[in-house]
Amino acid sequence: MSKKIRKPIKKEKDFSGKILKILSQNANKAFNYKQIGAKLELDDTKSRNQIIKDLKILAAQKKIVETEPGKYLVKAVSQDYYEGTIDMTSRKTAYFICDEFEEDVFIPTNNLNRALDKDKVKVYVYNRRKGKRPEGEVIEVIERDKTEFVGVIDMQPNFAFVSTANPKMYTDIFIPKDKIGEAENGDVVLVKIEDWPKRADSPFGSVIRVLGKPGEHNTEIHAILAEYGLPADFPVEVEVYAQKLDTSIQESEIEKRRDMRDTLTFTIDPKDAKDFDDALSFKKLENGNFEIGIHIADVSYYLEEGTILDDEAYQRATSVYLVDRVVPMLPEVLSNFACSLRPNEEKYTFSAIFEVSPAAQVINQWFGRTVIYSDQRFAYEEAQHIIETKGNNTIPVDISITGESYVVSDEIVEATLKLDELAKILRKKRMQQGAISFDKVEVKFNLNEEGEPEGVYFKISKDANHLIEEFMLLANRKVAEYIGKQKKTFVYRIHDEPNEDKLIAMQTVIAKFGYKIDFRTKGDIAKSINALMEEVNGKKEQNLIDTLAIRSMSKAKYSTDNIGHYGLAFDYYSHFTSPIRRYPDVMVHRLLQYYLDGGASVDEETYETKCLHCSNMENLATNAERDSIKYMQVKYMQDHQDEEFLGVISGVTEWGIYVEIVSNKCEGMVRIREIKEDYYTFDERQYALVGATSNRLLQLGDEIYVKVKNADLVKKQLDFHFLRRAE
Repeated sequence: MSKKIRKPIKKEKDFSGKILKILSQNANKAFNYKQIGAKLELDDTKSRNQIIKDLKILAAQKKIVETEPGKYLVKAVSQDYYEGTIDMTSRKTAYFICDEFEEDVFIPTNNLNRALDKDKVKVYVYNRRKGKRPEGEVIEVIERDKTEFVGVIDMQPNFAFVSTANPKMYTDIFIPKDKIGEAENGDVVLVKIEDWPKRADSPFGSVIRVLGKPGEHNTEIHAILAEYGLPADFPVEVEVYAQKLDTSIQESEIEKRRDMRDTLTFTIDPKDAKDFDDALSFKKLENGNFEIGIHIADVSYYLEEGTILDDEAYQRATSVYLVDRVVPMLPEVLSNFACSLRPNEEKYTFSAIFEVSPAAQVINQWFGRTVIYSDQRFAYEEAQHIIETKGNNTIPVDISITGESYVVSDEIVEATLKLDELAKILRKKRMQQGAISFDKVEVKFNLNEEGEPEGVYFKISKDANHLIEEFMLLANRKVAEYIGKQKKTFVYRIHDEPNEDKLIAMQTVIAKFGYKIDFRTKGDIAKSINALMEEVNGKKEQNLIDTLAIRSMSKAKYSTDNIGHYGLAFDYYSHFTSPIRRYPDVMVHRLLQYYLDGGASVDEETYETKCLHCSNMENLATNAERDSIKYMQVKYMQDHQDEEFLGVISGVTEWGIYVEIVSNKCEGMVRIREIKEDYYTFDERQYALVGATSNRLLQLGDEIYVKVKNADLVKKQLDFHFLRRAE
């Protein structure tokens, strides 16, 4: 069978979008069909007749005005034109997001006029009568959100097309023959859109990089990074610059710092961690209080502003934690060695040191540069063992980092137990003040040497995790409070109040399980969400409700405008404790030292721009991390296609049900047509599928047995067979 040749270019039949664009860009000038045809470079009879027809239709729709016979002017009511962003759906329609409208403006497919997801656009809005949803038409694409896309290349004799797996990308990309490069048919490639000619159905682009063959592990991981514009490697010149840095500890520098090398200091981190941002020091004071130091890697000492190393770190803004690898913000010579607070090594640090009472009250505080010596490195499992056994100071082999049993000094055991005791008091106070506790179960994979998933396990926060969390929160809060009360420009981590509409939608779902949220005050909302989290703990619906609760929250972000942190119930909060992996923490260190030295308040606008960049990069990294988990879940289930799994219905739509596997949290879809026990239809009111014959429901939280039907690594999607209900 011969391969079907696709035609790259097709004349458009409707010029209304282009006509509106021309008229809106020349709002004070009337045009006839010949002038518009000239602007569009169309002079054939068929096209001119279409322009005449479109002008009459637009006039009838009252989008344009006929000022004299055959001459048209854009409608003078300028408030019908707005600027905002496009939010594409997976059905080739979109919504226009604009602060001027309480509800999003619907954009039909034929009104998109080449706008793509997240593009900044100018839109003409119509159908604004009361009771009618407003609709719009894109008049102009002001700025593309992105021009680089990942997809699979389909080769033709003289050109190629690249189609993406992104459901929001409604068009493929045409690649001329001379811009295909080394790509072969079926390769996963990164392409750049360079042009979208007026009479072309598809944008024109070129292949930037060949990523590999679909389904191969490294190809798919690199495709995830490329999709979000995240780098896989450091430029050679940045690596060379980092390697040339003097990372030795100098006596002349120690003299400028508070020397903490004789104070008991240790780190607690994940077992597989290589970069240690933070360490704790502990000392009993004669007055019965405790001196607790939160020591953070002094990255800003090595990361000099204006250098190519600093520029690269700022552009990345964050480390990216994929399932099988870390894409660091800093080159390894810094992230894993010079800056990392490794055991039995002297390190430069930036510290927050507190005198704390036995009741966990902060009596005194000090901020500044220090030098430390870490006496011990613990994994969370090891620290948890000390807390649980309360004095049995032998670390057993099965949880030891070293792979062998060893004895911890009485001094460290005593310090760990006291820090745990104080952390529990701090945590209890936070909860009483309205903080929300999200201990969502994290899915982790046991990988073999090739990065293939061999098993799934769940990461659950325990006392040792909470110990570190509370003292990091204390440092972050106190640093932000110290600068905030001086009314100087600073980088805050802010978190707005929850979205009420999302909370109401969440209430609708959780009511099916017998739960409810108290909406009376902000404090009541926080308390009832905490109570809900506690009540669902360990139940089949836990992960579903945890996810819904997190989605109902506003997104935390960086800003110079301090509105507080709702989720933590803090009036002042910043990020001070992870400069190896977060650029905002580097900015906080620099600003704190500058203000400690007596500096005047810095320019707010400059730092707000940096905050926005860091927030955007954090969102991209989060999406990439989420995609890598989905990819690994699909890969894992690909090897378990013959097994039956117990799942919980986690979503219900008109086209089917989403099911989350209980044993591994992998989620997939059972399409409605695949459920053979009855003929099911979607009941929006009950948020359930209803059987036509039996009248039985399939609804959120129901347990069913499923089997893998299809595992698509490229789309990162699972499809399940419905087997039976769990009765």
